[in-house]
Amino acid sequence: MGSGDHPDRRLERRWATRYSFRADLEIEWGSAVLRASTRDISANGMFIEAVDPLWIGAGFTAHLNLKQPLKVDCSVKRIEPGRGMGVSVALAESESQKLYQDLLSSLSATGA
Repeated sequence: MGSGDHPDRRLERRWATRYSFRADLEIEWGSAVLRASTRDISANGMFIEAVDPLWIGAGFTAHLNLKQPLKVDCSVKRIEPGRGMGVSVALAESESQKLYQDLLSSLSATGA
């Protein structure tokens, strides 16, 4: 570790601001539908609280239960056993992209 390195930054790989955000969601994984909730959200991912998280690399579709439902494609990037999983998000539809950006903008404006 160099003289300018801060020890806590070695483990911190996130580049996007995270906002505390609670919402129920459904995980569509193959023919299964699992229920979970979000803990936080950012421009490129979110943390999903789930008793039985999927494994790193698993892909699924999440349906966030908001006033205007939002569908996002997710890929598991990290696991916190007993707590949940950190996922990256991808938004295929332009309407979903707009809804997601609007959500982040509202969280940013309220200082969440």
